[in-house]
Formats: sequence, C-alpha cells, structure tokens
Amino acid sequence: MTRYHPHHNSRRSFMQANETFEALLPLRTDLALALRAAAHQGLSEGVCNHFSVAVPGRDDWFLLNPRGLHWSEVQAADIVMCNAAGEQLAGRHPVEPTAMFIHAAVHHIARKSVVLHTHMPHATALTLTAARALDTTLSQTAMRFHGRLAVDAHYNGLALDMTEGERIANAMQGADVVFLGNHGVIVCGERVDYAYDDLYYLERACQAQVLAASTGVPLTPVDTALAARVAEQINGERLQSELFFESLRRMMG
Repeated sequence: MTRYHPHHNSRRSFMQANETFEALLPLRTDLALALRAAAHQGLSEGVCNHFSVAVPGRDDWFLLNPRGLHWSEVQAADIVMCNAAGEQLAGRHPVEPTAMFIHAAVHHIARKSVVLHTHMPHATALTLTAARALDTTLSQTAMRFHGRLAVDAHYNGLALDMTEGERIANAMQGADVVFLGNHGVIVCGERVDYAYDDLYYLERACQAQVLAASTGVPLTPVDTALAARVAEQINGERLQSELFFESLRRMMG
C-alpha cells in the first residue's frame, strides 16, 4: 500500500510553498466557502469527503480541506496544500489519506482544476441502483448534465492507495461528473463557483428523480436531442453560477 507521508521538503522548497500558500488566500477563501455552503445545504457527511482545487501554475500541487473538521467550521486558514506525491506542503491541520489518493489522481490524470467529492444523499442513492446514475433526460435540472456524466460501476472498497485513485480518475474518461457505484459522486470544474453550482444542482436533480420514482408511476423522459439542447443553453451562460456563489458568500460570511 502506498503510504501517506507529511513534509519531506528542503528548506528552500518549504519556504516557496508557504509563500505560494499565503498568496492563495482568495482561492482558499472560496474553497472554504464552498465547504461551509455544502454543509448548510445538506451535501456533507460527518467529517468525511473532500473538496480540492489545483494550485494555478502547478499541476502537482492542490488545496484541500483537512482531516477532522466539519465542513461547516472550515475557514481559509484551515485549508491545507499538498502535492501529487502525498506530501503536505502547507497548513496547520493533518490530511486524511483517502483524500490524497482520490484527489491527487483526479487532478493529475483527469486534469481537473476543481474536484468536489461527496456522499450527498440522493445522488448516492442513485449509485445504488442498477442504472447507477442520474437520467439526464428527465427533469430540466438534470438536462444540464446531459453528455457530461461518467459511471464507475466497479466499487472496490476504500481508496487506501494510489492505484484506486488512479482507477477512478481513468474511469472518468474526461467527464465533469462521475457517479461512483455504491459510493458517491465526484463533480469537477474549472472554477470553484461553477463546480459548486453543478454539485448543488446535481443533488437537486437526483432528488427529483428519486422522488418521482418513489411514486411508482412511470417516468417520462424527453428526447435526447432536446436534452442536449437544454444542456447547451444552461452551460453556455454561467452568470447564474457566479450569482449563486456570491449569494452564498453574503449568507455564509
């Protein structure tokens, strides 16, 4: 098993990492806000799961929430910085190993800037079904994800080494959203506000599908061409994503 190792950097590298970490305060602030908002909106689970953001200009460094803090209490000062080798470069809290293995692989292999992993209830519920994922031809909210989903149906236990993280990252095949069978979901994006908006609305779409299915009445999907057109309409204009995140900033502080 690949083991997690904390600091093993030269003094010069350590100083450089800390300078970079301090300069990333706005990005750390946004990441912490996303975590607090997710807790407020029922998307978190205990002190488990993680959000991460790649450090601009460094394809092997990323910011991550630490081990042991509930998302509702995370502030910018609590965020940590790690590298793809499993070393913690900056931050006052420890890192949970499974976070390193999943997030490092998705950043490095899938080349995603923002990686949000949750076990949010309705999306996770769909990973337990034979379909494994959201039907993007049902609700209007679901249609925004049409053509953007991947499914990793092969549950393989906890991600306790790099090989499992690499397997998950490769299963994404470039998709923004991956449903992990019997596990949860990963939502990716180029910006924190866009990725968080997708995360929130993914859960809402999954909730609507679970509720509709619970009625026992047959569901009525739309034509795939229409779903694709709606996806293009929604994803072609992301001002709503920016406004939503700024409203959360006002509400959450």
